[in-house]
Amino acid sequence: MSNTAVANDHHDDAHHGPAKGLMRWVFTTNHKDIGTLYLVFALFMFIVGGAMAMIIRAELFQPGMQLVDPEFFNQMTTMHALVMIFGAVMPAFVGLANWMVPMMIGAPDMALPRMNNWSFWILPFAFTMLLSTLFMPSGGPAGGWTLYPPLSLQTGNSFAFVIFAIHMMGISSIMGAINIIATILNMRAPGMTLLRMPLFVWTWLITAFLLIAVMPVLAGAVTMLLTDRFFDTSFFNAAGGGDPVMFQHIFWFFGHPEVYIMILPAFGVISEIIPTFARKPLFGYSAMVYATASIAFLSFIVWAHHMFTVGMPLGGELFFMYATMIIAVPTGVKVFNWVSTMWRGSMTFETPMLFALAFVILFTIGGFSGLMLAIVPADFQYHDTYFVVAHFHYVLVTGAIFGIIAGAYYWLPKWTGNMYPERLGKIHFWWSTISVNVLFFPQHYLGLAGMPRRIPDYAVQFADYNMISSIGGFAFGLAQLLFVYIVWKTSRGGKKATAQVWEGAKGLEWTIASPAPYHTFEDPPVIDDSKLAHGDITH
Repeated sequence: MSNTAVANDHHDDAHHGPAKGLMRWVFTTNHKDIGTLYLVFALFMFIVGGAMAMIIRAELFQPGMQLVDPEFFNQMTTMHALVMIFGAVMPAFVGLANWMVPMMIGAPDMALPRMNNWSFWILPFAFTMLLSTLFMPSGGPAGGWTLYPPLSLQTGNSFAFVIFAIHMMGISSIMGAINIIATILNMRAPGMTLLRMPLFVWTWLITAFLLIAVMPVLAGAVTMLLTDRFFDTSFFNAAGGGDPVMFQHIFWFFGHPEVYIMILPAFGVISEIIPTFARKPLFGYSAMVYATASIAFLSFIVWAHHMFTVGMPLGGELFFMYATMIIAVPTGVKVFNWVSTMWRGSMTFETPMLFALAFVILFTIGGFSGLMLAIVPADFQYHDTYFVVAHFHYVLVTGAIFGIIAGAYYWLPKWTGNMYPERLGKIHFWWSTISVNVLFFPQHYLGLAGMPRRIPDYAVQFADYNMISSIGGFAFGLAQLLFVYIVWKTSRGGKKATAQVWEGAKGLEWTIASPAPYHTFEDPPVIDDSKLAHGDITH
């Protein structure tokens, strides 16, 4: 080999490693780097959104106006929701997808790496713009996370910035979803057929189609709000012949699939963790895939169950009630299969498994309260009370966020090459699980007693449960600072992780070193047919 060839070889090697310094993160097209950026951004926004929740709970600690005025309280409820949904939960799942999907299907990277970089870097600008509205003379948005008119039209001139920020978040989500679909459909290793893919990959493939279908619907709804506010159209203005209820129909046609966009990837994470720590293959793999697809399909035909009180015809109420209750069937299949996977397994209870178990139990509670809300005459009582707040927080906190935390503990050794401190992880688990129930369970009773949501002051009979709920909230918030410390400590060092990390773990990502090399699977892995059924894959 000539000297020139050797020099080129060396040059190539240098080129293949990560660049040094800040520019590495600005220009990176590596799926692991971009996954890390998404996860760090989501963690930061989780803290910001949590701080807003603390303001809400501090105000509600006692009846009477305590700390903030009602306008700012309304801004906090709206911003808390927008930041948590679009800034914390969704980017965290996209981060997990970026890190894990290529490794799970034996792909060298994502299909569209430059677009991947762009889809992340839109987000910090979008959220800077959204949060900056709090410092504008008219204040931030104050129409609830749903931005219902005419309430949302009372927001001042900052409203245009809010709408533009939401558009940017939507563009980011659509780009990320296109990338995930292109990667999964085109870049699987030879022998990795669709029905051999890990469940996490399946749930993300289905979620990505949901994102592409519904984000443009949200964009349309908020654009109509924008033109109503600044260009004198009357889409939702009854005085000009418009209909504010039409906004609810358009919004919830986006909003209900959005709920599943935030929970389906968590189903995937849990479906990876439970078989690992039960040391058994997932029970009913194909049933899980079909159940996920069924949930995604049904999510498009149940939107008006958020609107039973608007005066829709009886036939509409009956349809949306029954359609909503049918979603319980595929969801029940999933819960049954998780429990069946654990049945007679050799279970161990490391931190990821603890969070997965809490997920199964507490998400199911959220599902049951959702079934209660699906029943039309009962919903007339529950609608817009704290019962609804309790319901969706059981689904989104002990569901989506516990799923994200479980995934973080499960894959952190693979990302960093270090084991997290197990004792601290378990303290974080018990602290979070106890406090999250102290926080949200009393809200069911508040709602059943008639306390409306989104109010800064309340009648004295609600005082005791609100105080308990606020104490739970502060404790839960504090627990997440411990989580931040654990992640930071693990990334700095600790006991070295093996390639497989967990004794019962199966799949391609456990065949490569920990920490995962900067480039993986430049040569496609060989997926051995005879061993695949037992979860044994050679690389």
